[in-house]
Amino acid sequence: MAIPRPARTYTNPIWDDDFPDPTIIRAADGYYYAYGTQTKRQGRIINLQVARSPDLVTWELLGEGMPDKPRWAAHTQKFWAPHVSEHAGRYYLYYSALPDTCTGFCLGAASADSPAGPFVDCGTPLQCGPGFVDLDPMSFDDPAAGRRWLYWGSGFGPIKMQELAPDRLSFLPGSEVIELILPASNAAAGSYEQLVEGAWVVLREGWYYLFYSGNNCCGPQAHYAVLVARSRQATGPFETLTAATGNPEATLLAANDHWHAPGHNCVITDAAGHDWLAYHAIDPRQPTFDAIDDEQGFSRRVLLLDRLEYADGWPRLLTGGTPSWKAQKAPLT
Repeated sequence: MAIPRPARTYTNPIWDDDFPDPTIIRAADGYYYAYGTQTKRQGRIINLQVARSPDLVTWELLGEGMPDKPRWAAHTQKFWAPHVSEHAGRYYLYYSALPDTCTGFCLGAASADSPAGPFVDCGTPLQCGPGFVDLDPMSFDDPAAGRRWLYWGSGFGPIKMQELAPDRLSFLPGSEVIELILPASNAAAGSYEQLVEGAWVVLREGWYYLFYSGNNCCGPQAHYAVLVARSRQATGPFETLTAATGNPEATLLAANDHWHAPGHNCVITDAAGHDWLAYHAIDPRQPTFDAIDDEQGFSRRVLLLDRLEYADGWPRLLTGGTPSWKAQKAPLT
C-alpha cells in the first residue's frame, strides 16, 4: 500500500473528536499510530482507541485495539491512558483500568503482533492500589543503561518508576519502586503542582526529560497544564522547571482562549529529527460529548500537536507555551 503524500501545513486539532491521553509511535510499516483512552463514539464504546496517520496530521480511525477486556476488569468501563511501545516486532500496551473487585485502579499490560492490535491482556494486573495511585503508565528503555523502566503515578501521590522484567509484562523480581516527582505539599489552591500525573520520558543530549501534567484535567473546573523536569539519570533525581526558575507557575504548556486544559502529552520525533508534543485539550466551543457515564460536564478532549525545541537545557514550544490555533508548518515525514 502506498503511503499518501505528507501535508505541508496543519491546524489544530489534528483529530477533532474525543481522544484523551494520547500516545503516538511510528511503526515498522511507516505509519504513525495513536492510542487514546476509552471513549464512546456513535453510541459504541471503544476500550482502546487506535488511529493511523502517514504524516502526524491526517488521521484515520482504525477503531478498537482491545476488543476483549481483561478477565480482572471484564465488567467496568474505565480503561485509561494507554502507552504502546514496539520491541523485536511485538507491541506492548500498558494502561490503567478499574478492576471488578475493588475501587482502586490497576496497571495492566497486554501485547499484540500488530500496532493496530488486537492487544491481549497478560492475565493479571501489574499491581493495584487505592484510588487513582496506579495510573498513567509509560514504558521507557534507557539506551545508556540498557534497562527497561515503567513510569506511572497520580492520585495526589508521586510519579514513580520500577524496572520491568525481560518479558515486559511484569516487574523485575527484586526491583524496587523509586519516587521521582512529588506534588507540592505547600502548593497554593489551583496550582498545577497540587496533583502530578501523565509521565513521559525522553533522552536528549545527555538529559532525561520527564514531561508530566498537573492539577485537574476535566469537567467544568478543568485547570491543567504540561510541566517538565530533567535529570542526568533515568532514575533521577529530577529538577523541575519550577525549581530551576524559582517560578511556582512555570509550565511548558498552558491554556489560552482557544484551547483549555491542555495536557497528558507524548513526544514523537519526525523524519527530520524534530520533536513534537502531542496532547489533548478541551475546545471551549464544544467542551462536552455523549460520554460513557453520561455525566453532564464530562470533557471532550481532542488531539493537538505542536513543535518542540530544546534551548538552554530545557524543552520549549515554538508557539511560546500555549497551543497553536492557526496554520503551522507540518512535520517532515
